[in-house]
Amino acid sequence: MERALETLPSGSKEIIGLKSVDYNSYFTTKIFHLKEEGNYRYFLEVNKSAQHFPKFYYENELGEKKSAVNWCSNDYLCMSIHEEVISKLSFVSHKSGAGSSGTRNISGTTIHHRELENTLADLHKKESALFFSGAYLANLTALSTLGKILPDCVMISDEQNHASIIEGIKASGCEKYVFRHNNLEHLEQILADLSPSLPKIVVFESIYSMSGSVAPIKELIKLAKKYNALTYVDEVHAVGLYGDDGAGITSSLGLDHEIDIINGTLAKGFGVIGGYIAAQKNIVDVIRSFGSGFIFTTSLPPAVCSAANKSIELLRDNKRIRPAYQNKIKRFRLVLTNEGLSFAPNTSHITIVTVGDSLKCRKISDKLLDEYGIYIQPINYPTVKRGEECLRITLSMRHEESDMLYFAKSLKQVLNEII
Repeated sequence: MERALETLPSGSKEIIGLKSVDYNSYFTTKIFHLKEEGNYRYFLEVNKSAQHFPKFYYENELGEKKSAVNWCSNDYLCMSIHEEVISKLSFVSHKSGAGSSGTRNISGTTIHHRELENTLADLHKKESALFFSGAYLANLTALSTLGKILPDCVMISDEQNHASIIEGIKASGCEKYVFRHNNLEHLEQILADLSPSLPKIVVFESIYSMSGSVAPIKELIKLAKKYNALTYVDEVHAVGLYGDDGAGITSSLGLDHEIDIINGTLAKGFGVIGGYIAAQKNIVDVIRSFGSGFIFTTSLPPAVCSAANKSIELLRDNKRIRPAYQNKIKRFRLVLTNEGLSFAPNTSHITIVTVGDSLKCRKISDKLLDEYGIYIQPINYPTVKRGEECLRITLSMRHEESDMLYFAKSLKQVLNEII
């Protein structure tokens, strides 16, 4: 159902007076305009079912109990509901408790944390790895720390990089240059204009989650080496899904040893929670020793580490799941094409249907959920630029052929009605 827009309180425009500040009116006005633009974020309370995933249950605004199929989950390979992963989580929780009860430096490093970091380093063929509570914090801490440690460091960032990368670079205080998305010529122009004596870090993602585009990693590494720059790649949407053992796009290209720093997550392809970096020992040790986001954060529970470790182990051993998933993506896109639906071309698993209007994007999402039992969140500003609003469709290993056909026909019907 279409969501009603509240009325702006009278006098809200005059928020700051001569004698006092009306904080409440200011905040009310900001939220009102966000809703007016169609960019307000509504959180659907999903009652996730491990047994029935991707189907889930929820209660609508009228208090009615409903069900829907999730088409926007990042649990691509359904590892969050894998019996062995859940069993490992439960077993270690009973042995070690629900939390770590400390930062990594103060009693929060357990045998399970160390085991996981060893596994991650081995997965990416690196000397060392460092585990964080999330990949956002890993990016923020790693980039800000490196920028502060390296004197006069310059960060060169792809224009489509994730918010965590942008914030990490900002927090570093470094001089920053932004190159056009995947544009090697523009990147080289920037690198060539910088003094050879300056420390430089080229930062990019392997798969860009809001466009599905894939970085030219081999060429990016070659350029960085030419100008003596470190390379930093965010592989969060690739780990688990690409490479012979699930180590990501870099691994699938045989470039594990060529990239300097890898950022990854355990919350998407691996289906658990947490983020990490993997690199040579000295780089990791510097971030471990100087990174505030690592030093002052309570570590994740031992059981989470153990469950994540089990998920990595299972996906490394299962050589058939990644080709099977890619085949499922191809089949899904064929179903969309047969229904006359267009989507952004890319070689990744992320399917983008561009809408280009925030209000329409919100209406499409609402209608799909309310009338068709299809859950897909609109992607609006600031996640994407204004005018690039879209539906980001993510297929899981549990979506069946019947789900795909129903989704395509339903989406076609709704798009025809709203656009």
